[in-house]
Amino acid sequence: MAASGAKRVITPPWVAPGPAAVAVRTRLKQLTAQDEAVLRLVGDHLGSLAASDLKVRCAAGLEHDSDQWATRKRGLTEHSSSRWAGSITKSTHDQWASAHRAQFAHIQRLEAGIRMITRRLSLPVGQQGTKNTPGGYRSRREWFAKTRRLHVLQDRVAALYPKRDAGIVDVVRGGRSLLTTRHNLDAAGLTEPEWRRRWKSARRFLQADGESGKRFGNETIRITPDGEVSLKLPTPLVGLANARHGRYVLGAPVTFSYRELEWHNRVETNQAVAYRIHEDVVRGRWYITAAWHRPPTVSTPLRVAIADGAVGVDANEDHLAAWRLDRHGNPVGQPRRFDYELSGTADHRDAQIRHALTRLLHWATSTGEPAVAIEDLNFDREKTREKHGRNTRFRRLISQFPTRRLRNRLVGMAARYGLTVIAVDPAYTSTWGAQHWQKPLCTARRTTTRHEAAAVAIGRRALGHPIRRRTAPPRDDQSDRRGHRTAQAPSGIRGHEEARPHQHGPRTRSVQPGGGPKAGDQDSQDRSGRPAEHQYLLPLSR
Repeated sequence: MAASGAKRVITPPWVAPGPAAVAVRTRLKQLTAQDEAVLRLVGDHLGSLAASDLKVRCAAGLEHDSDQWATRKRGLTEHSSSRWAGSITKSTHDQWASAHRAQFAHIQRLEAGIRMITRRLSLPVGQQGTKNTPGGYRSRREWFAKTRRLHVLQDRVAALYPKRDAGIVDVVRGGRSLLTTRHNLDAAGLTEPEWRRRWKSARRFLQADGESGKRFGNETIRITPDGEVSLKLPTPLVGLANARHGRYVLGAPVTFSYRELEWHNRVETNQAVAYRIHEDVVRGRWYITAAWHRPPTVSTPLRVAIADGAVGVDANEDHLAAWRLDRHGNPVGQPRRFDYELSGTADHRDAQIRHALTRLLHWATSTGEPAVAIEDLNFDREKTREKHGRNTRFRRLISQFPTRRLRNRLVGMAARYGLTVIAVDPAYTSTWGAQHWQKPLCTARRTTTRHEAAAVAIGRRALGHPIRRRTAPPRDDQSDRRGHRTAQAPSGIRGHEEARPHQHGPRTRSVQPGGGPKAGDQDSQDRSGRPAEHQYLLPLSR
């Protein structure tokens, strides 16, 4: 369907900023039984402190200030240490802030659903909608069901308003999903002891923020350049120390196979590195994650990034479609497809996306293009049933499609490959790609898909070229002296890629029947000789 009647303004492409932080993970191998017992004791003790601190923080709500923060930290220091207390209070505040933002977003989604239902209820039953605005409900039965749905949403949002105004949030340490699993153990395939082990592991607290200028960048959880791991024991557990100054040293060293050189440089120069230790109960393994902030990098200017062309990437339900374009916007070579499977757990979907992006970046590096163009998709506010109605398949797709995680992973991985990521407006890329590029790019041996044509459209938009192709002039006149007759405006005109209203009348020099100079008065002439007021508007010219 042509998009000539649309009025959406297309934002210009922009260069996505590089990653601001780095996190690498490795396994703690060959831990002794004593090591695991100490880690569990420390994690359980600090986890109980974190739970009590979160309770105090949630009770304070919006009235919380720096004085209360200092009071909380002093209370935790008596049962741990000043650095452990600082890490706990900071983690608690971040968790409360995240829950408060999620609550605000949930209220916005409920209000949007209420507005949509109220509008559709005010329309007559069966009234047709437009391209961007739904009409009335299809039947009286659906109309009645939506009135009940409206009352449910109004009750939910009314119950959230007092909590929002007071800063009261609902937080579960360990995860709400794991908590609800406790009441559905048979469906989850777990026994009560298995669930209990997962619950304790999720509620443990074994993470410490880094400190620049301190030895090896962290005084609480310390890893030397040789891989020796030690942690500062809380005050009640100092008797378990096997090293000086109340520290416990794990028996097995660790190595970071990913970004090892960068981590070594930070540790040897005493720059801040944060660490987190956690147990994977399902696999029976322990892991440690190191994270640090990267210095802000200067983004490559857009004109420099697209000087040699770009690779257009179209993200779909089960694959990434990519095509290389030169600097003039012409497709070069063959398109590529990188498959993945968005099913199973969130970790499985994330792994699938990561593997597909790895193959994509390897191929983009081999082509020599320094830029990768992708759509700036965001479905955070578009997942409700009120927005998409009965289209359950599309709602399920956008709910499980990790748009933000895909973009963030692509930016971080592309920076390691030395590639620039260009985000473009997703408006009409699939429609115009199929309309203007799918058929011309088909050959006798290859059929271009709609997604591959969309990749070309995305790449052209990133390069600053219009997506819509020129309309060929008529055969009897190959000049343009009759006026502009293209499907898009010239590149020099502002807003050349935006949709324009349809212009009535012939777009070429040829004239339709009944409009020529010898056609005569169509309202007064007819072969039958009938009066003008009863005449049919039939053309006289042939």
